[in-house]
Amino acid sequence: MPGRSFCTGCGFTLTLSPEASRGFSGEGGVLDALATDEAAEDAELISVLLAWEPRIDVGDLSAASGLPAERVRAALVRLGTSGRVGYDTAEAAYFHRELPYDAERVERHNPRLRAARALVAEGAVVLDGALGTVTAQDGQAHRVRDDAGVLSCSCLWWAKYRGGRGPCKHALAVRMARRGAMAGQTEVLIDGGVR
Repeated sequence: MPGRSFCTGCGFTLTLSPEASRGFSGEGGVLDALATDEAAEDAELISVLLAWEPRIDVGDLSAASGLPAERVRAALVRLGTSGRVGYDTAEAAYFHRELPYDAERVERHNPRLRAARALVAEGAVVLDGALGTVTAQDGQAHRVRDDAGVLSCSCLWWAKYRGGRGPCKHALAVRMARRGAMAGQTEVLIDGGVR
């Protein structure tokens, strides 16, 4: 028919989340990338290198930035949650875009991320080898075990979701404390003080 145009090979994917806070965290699957200061710094560098490509190549960005591919992916996750990069599930690839999102919205709408940062800031995390103990304000201690980079926790959140919605606030806090301890940026309590 004249006047009509059809897109061949085009697709449309709509993903819905039950709550805005869950959608901005990728159902919790991207919390680890959002929790690092390194990813925030890397995201700024990567954003400068984006060139409105229909498909972002992680290897090319890694070579151009001098960052390992893992850090480039974490930076892309950070840029994605702030609306500066999209992810095409059909192509399994990132693409450049600019949406009018408030970058701080991710933090405000993610209670686990805010709670984990608060636990680390309060000194509620004690590291002992593969075990981390997070003592809540009510005095209850939660044990977080690190088994070759896979965390598990003794809290109710972990018992209910088993990592299916990302890490709980305790596991996230332990991971943050470990990164800080390795970088020498965070003082980690050794005495097990209650917070």
